[in-house]
Amino acid sequence: MKTKRRVYTVLSASALTITMIAGCGTSQTGNTTAGDASTTTGAASTKTEPTLTIATGVVGGKTPQENTAFANEIGQALHCKVQLISTTGSNYDQQLMTMLSSGQKIDVVYTEGSTLAELAKNGEVENLQSQIQNSSVLGDPKVVPQYEWNDIKLSSPNGKGIYGVPVKYQGALMPIVREDWLKQLGLSQPKTLNQYLNVFQTFKEKKNAYGLTLSSLYDIEPFMSAVGLKEGYVMQNGKLTVPYATSAAIPVYAWLHKLYEDKLLDPNFVTNSTADERNLFLSNRVGMFVYWDAWVPMLNNLAKTQGAASTFDAEALPGAEDSNGKTLVSMGDTSLFAIPSNAPDKALAFKFLEWWNTQPGEVLGSLGVKGIDYTMQNGKYKLTSAGSSENMDHGDPDPISSYWKNPFPQLQKGYANAREIGEKYGYQPLINSNWTNAQDIVWQYGDEAILGKLTPQAAVQQMHAALLQKHYIDQ
Repeated sequence: MKTKRRVYTVLSASALTITMIAGCGTSQTGNTTAGDASTTTGAASTKTEPTLTIATGVVGGKTPQENTAFANEIGQALHCKVQLISTTGSNYDQQLMTMLSSGQKIDVVYTEGSTLAELAKNGEVENLQSQIQNSSVLGDPKVVPQYEWNDIKLSSPNGKGIYGVPVKYQGALMPIVREDWLKQLGLSQPKTLNQYLNVFQTFKEKKNAYGLTLSSLYDIEPFMSAVGLKEGYVMQNGKLTVPYATSAAIPVYAWLHKLYEDKLLDPNFVTNSTADERNLFLSNRVGMFVYWDAWVPMLNNLAKTQGAASTFDAEALPGAEDSNGKTLVSMGDTSLFAIPSNAPDKALAFKFLEWWNTQPGEVLGSLGVKGIDYTMQNGKYKLTSAGSSENMDHGDPDPISSYWKNPFPQLQKGYANAREIGEKYGYQPLINSNWTNAQDIVWQYGDEAILGKLTPQAAVQQMHAALLQKHYIDQ
């Protein structure tokens, strides 16, 4: 999930959809309208049932009706009412921070590592470490491996405590290429920046397509890999640095500028959303973009439903090799559930975090709701048309537990290779509560270098100076 720029503003009521559904029994649903467009879906329920309120930007159904059914599934399992507060826009982080700072009572919030660091620093979320250690579910290393807890601790004040529980296997960002084009054109999978350049030139000449599209600097780690630089922060001799703001990054900015100048890079890369990137890739307008490993099979499945050529084949690649033949890909900013410090029912909230990491929770988060997204026939799962179009992604497309086995291996084309790349070459970037603001500075000057508004040297110098001036780095 792409980290969003956060601005602390008054929350618009139209930005949220609030779904309330009874956890048990038959519910009666009615709609009311408040303010300009805020919609609350209410349901009758017994007074003895507690209410679990969950704020999320990505977990749930794809429509308001599916959200209601999704909430009902959770409620049935936990014997409670469930209220899902989900966004309709792209500024979830902003909305979450506004809700919490206003004192709104929420039991569980979806967040990411960079935001969690800020919440933990401000004392707005619970330290769950002792509960996790004593949990038969979350304390099982086959459900959540120890390296995940180690990474989550990076978001904790002074690296102590665990303030969130993984929502899913986050995966890694890596180049995804039209492998069918490589084969048709007699090209080998690129390993160096020069080889990537050659592939992009051939795609332009033979396929009339851009070689590469980006979403600002969100995507460039596999190319910074060529000079051995990591995303985020790096500690050097006890000093906090940003590798992308050092002279070592200059050759990669220069290489990206050449792609832009030679019309091998999609010119809209600065304003592209990740959805724009996917659409360009699926419609034959670009031959490569950088995205999550879990999306490799999703792209292959979407291509079939959208009438793409039968030869369509999306495959993942490692990052560009450095002079020593080594490569890097960055693991995603961990997706997490956390419990706010003012949560009304912390025990029920933790019970949900455990349940989410059991098979029923994993089925809901991946396949979706029985009867809507899938059916059971002779003990086997069968996707409905809705389930097929939604790509088995309702917030947890690839559960982290090693007990999980995807029931549709035929729909996982390319994923085994992609996940192997992430596990072999991936690393978790070091971030802190300042990272979102620091990243804005990096992206601003990096974009200007790629566009040619600044030389790579000047962009790096100004980027570094701005980070120092704001005290986001130590040297």
